[in-house]
Amino acid sequence: MLKPLEGSWCLVLGASSGIGRAVALGLANEGVNIAGVHFDTAARAEEVEQLVVDLRGRGVEAHLFNANAAARATRERLIPELAELTGGTRSGGGIRILVHSLAFGTLVPFLPREGWEKQLTPRQLEMTLDVMAHSLVYWTQDLCAYGLLRTGSKVYALTSAGTSQHLPSYGPVSAAKSALESHVRQLACELATSGIAVNALRAGTTDTPALRRIPEHTGYIERAAENNPHGRLTRPEDVADAVALLSRTESSWLTGNTIGVDGAELHAAAGAWG
Repeated sequence: MLKPLEGSWCLVLGASSGIGRAVALGLANEGVNIAGVHFDTAARAEEVEQLVVDLRGRGVEAHLFNANAAARATRERLIPELAELTGGTRSGGGIRILVHSLAFGTLVPFLPREGWEKQLTPRQLEMTLDVMAHSLVYWTQDLCAYGLLRTGSKVYALTSAGTSQHLPSYGPVSAAKSALESHVRQLACELATSGIAVNALRAGTTDTPALRRIPEHTGYIERAAENNPHGRLTRPEDVADAVALLSRTESSWLTGNTIGVDGAELHAAAGAWG
């Protein structure tokens, strides 16, 4: 039986770990071919190679590119290659699903305090917003210019509850996630007439390498698990399931939203769960 997404292509920015990795594997189970961009040192080369093997073992094409997804030069080099790889010039070709899951930013307080002698610099703040927010706009612009995003395509950006919650070191990333959600709304409006849906997915607290880089992550993880009615944290596979579910339709009517994929964690935290 033909799966709704079988034979289509997904481009995952941030494909080698965490939610990006889970999305790649989950969509490969749906018969989706995977192109991914990741930025890793040689120490993770074997792990990334195994991911490619695992993806291809699901019967799909899989190509991962180790490059800085936030760099203009990366887009200039890879997008023509992606156009050829995905059959972008043919009817039915191109990128059906774009997933922006870049989680590289500075975790430094705005002001110095005990234990943090140096305050945030302009360069650190600009880099965080460029990688975690603005790069979504640039990739979407260039993919559209090459005709790789078409009617029925879906664009997803991974955001977090950090847009409205406070952690001492999370200020730059919180600003980036807020900007990311704003970019999603604007892109959704501009791409509506093209039949392309753009949404932000707000995952619940998910134990990923990115989360573990936050200095306060231990206590935050414990509180999140207690607050979730499911009695556990969100898993990367939960988000992958949501991407697959939302991508099965050609409709672009669900667009411009921030969609919670959190097992009601935030709703429970606001009330008196447990």
